[in-house]
Amino acid sequence: MSLSRSTVRLLSQRTLSRGFATELPRPPPPTHQPVIETFSDTSKPRPYYAKHPPFKDLPREKSKWPLAAATLFAGVSGWALFMTFATNQEKLSSSVFRSIVRALRADPQLQEVLGEAIRPQPEWYLNGDPHVKGHISQLQGNIDVSFRVRGSKGSGTLYFTSIRKEKGAPFTVLRFKVICDDGTIVNISDAAPPI
Repeated sequence: MSLSRSTVRLLSQRTLSRGFATELPRPPPPTHQPVIETFSDTSKPRPYYAKHPPFKDLPREKSKWPLAAATLFAGVSGWALFMTFATNQEKLSSSVFRSIVRALRADPQLQEVLGEAIRPQPEWYLNGDPHVKGHISQLQGNIDVSFRVRGSKGSGTLYFTSIRKEKGAPFTVLRFKVICDDGTIVNISDAAPPI
């Protein structure tokens, strides 16, 4: 299909006269020349932030070692306290401890020195239970304990040691005495052996 010359001319005039929204008007030409500033010497450098106060150093990061050491110390201390409490409760619940206390209460010589109502002395840090030092190993044939006792007249420390020479043999009591706070030593009679 061919277009006539008049049609082509009409289309070209429309295209030239049409304005688009994206076209901006051209600025007018300058009326005078811009001022050019010249310098006779090199520029002097100045601080980048001359108007602002100088920067402060960033705070140093706190070391985490003290916190780790404190946590480790607290964990080890808690474990040690728990083990002390658990082993003490095990000694208190043993038949050997109950037999020793029964023999103490039945001894007439100890009743004369410490008075009536002889009992193990409670400790505040064990919630009112006595603290039994030493160990009770009946299977290994070795018992060696000491703890504080109290009566109506005074108090003292009990020492009990007993061993078994071989398996199946009876225990031999080596030491069963109370050293009172005033220095009196009371040997518990063999009439009521605890084992």
